Amino acid sequence: MATKAKSKGSNQMTKQLYQQHAAKFQPKRNVLLNSFRAFWVGGTICLLGQILQNMYIHFFGFTEKTAGNPTVATLIFIAIVLTGLGIYDNIGQYAGAGSAVPVTGFANSIASSAIEHRSEGLVLGVGGNMFKLAGSVIVFGVVAAFIAGLLKTIWKMIV
Repeated sequence: MATKAKSKGSNQMTKQLYQQHAAKFQPKRNVLLNSFRAFWVGGTICLLGQILQNMYIHFFGFTEKTAGNPTVATLIFIAIVLTGLGIYDNIGQYAGAGSAVPVTGFANSIASSAIEHRSEGLVLGVGGNMFKLAGSVIVFGVVAAFIAGLLKTIWKMIV
């Protein structure tokens, strides 16, 4: 009985020593620089979206309400093209969450999964694997929207 407790304790100590040793080799993260990069790249993507929306309003006769859909579609198209060319990955490495949070990051995750599995064919490769990463986002987004709609409906019935 005592040997089991001792071996378990020595095994735990080995894990602690390993974690201390591994921590020495982990690169130091500059949180302030990473935050700045995410802020300016994400802001630039949003600025591009605003420029596109203004173009759709002024040049193509959309209203502010209807210009959102073609704006998002254009941003998705640009992100997919940049992913296919290998440029969006470099942007993601540099900006982190600044490139992942906007809709362009979502488009990148779908396109990169599709590109990665294209050798397996269109149906089983591209179609079957395209939503591996983005599928959970879609599921939880739909569930969250359902719950929000349900709560709003209940709130309106009460008030």
